[in-house]
Amino acid sequence: MPCSLVMKNLEELTKVVDSGSNLDWGAAVEAAHLLASPDVEQAAKQDFLIALSEKGESSTEVGAFAAAFRELAVDPGVEAWASQAIDVCGTGGDGAHTFNISTAVSFILAAAGVPVFKHGNRSITSKCGSADLMEALGFRLDAPHDQLRRSLEALNFCFFFAPSFHPAFKEIMPVRKALAESGRRSIFNLLGPLINPGRPAFQLMGVFSERWVQPIAAALDAVGLKAGMVAHCAPEPGLDLDELSCVGNNTVAGFGRLQEEVGPILPESCGLEACRLDALKGGDIDLNLAILHDLFAGKLGGERTGLRDSILLNAGVALWIAGKAETIGAGVSHAREILSSGRAKEWLAQAQKFYAEH
Repeated sequence: MPCSLVMKNLEELTKVVDSGSNLDWGAAVEAAHLLASPDVEQAAKQDFLIALSEKGESSTEVGAFAAAFRELAVDPGVEAWASQAIDVCGTGGDGAHTFNISTAVSFILAAAGVPVFKHGNRSITSKCGSADLMEALGFRLDAPHDQLRRSLEALNFCFFFAPSFHPAFKEIMPVRKALAESGRRSIFNLLGPLINPGRPAFQLMGVFSERWVQPIAAALDAVGLKAGMVAHCAPEPGLDLDELSCVGNNTVAGFGRLQEEVGPILPESCGLEACRLDALKGGDIDLNLAILHDLFAGKLGGERTGLRDSILLNAGVALWIAGKAETIGAGVSHAREILSSGRAKEWLAQAQKFYAEH
């Protein structure tokens, strides 16, 4: 039974969670604010997060945490684009060490004219996170808000470097680090893609475990996005990907306008071929830069064809979510044209020039 009691300390909420009860929206929001408070002991925060994880976070609890930390985030002032904007990202934590697929997809979407609010951080579990790749390309991670708005005007794109927009996380980082060092996940392993400070209307979000597909879709629906999908791919038993791919089984659940869309997505239905997991592998910054430039130059073939097709699949779904394609297949075709025509390559050159000059 959900708990809706008004409580003044985290220890009381921990006892409720320990009993196996889910918190209702209000109690979960209160817990999020207590976790962000400098007046609450780190030990109490750790006890609560462990109890919540062991009980199993509900979609209401995840949605309430997302809403709370969205409110606590720094506002970048991009409301003029938010109703048409999309974010494409995953939770990370799948341990697969794939190439930065969502970053490449974001560039293709921007080249197609879709405003992109990319929200990300440096890598924790891989050699090259989205922020690492952006920085290597010349994007300014500490860009002031007016520059982010100019970037949206010029490029249909901006990157929100998570540490710059979530000061409340400073009070949570020590306990998150302690939990990670002990091999424990918490609700914060899910929250990154849910708390984009620009609040885009659309989202394609990948999760590290299939069990989170439906709950996260419900959480994003509760937060109020227009439309989107939560996705997970299982290349083979025991392996997970926090994004769509041409490897294995893709499971999705929609929210908002697409809430009836549940089930598998088959690459073959979009004219794409299945591939091996090795095709998706990334590496350090230098390798991932080389892969990205090959992709945009039309040179990503052979053993890497599966990576190109997996990027096209994600881009096609994202274009469909944003209302720029009537079907996923049409979205894949549009994304393919963005690559083959050189528009993505031209867009990246313009983006690098923009950040070099501003």
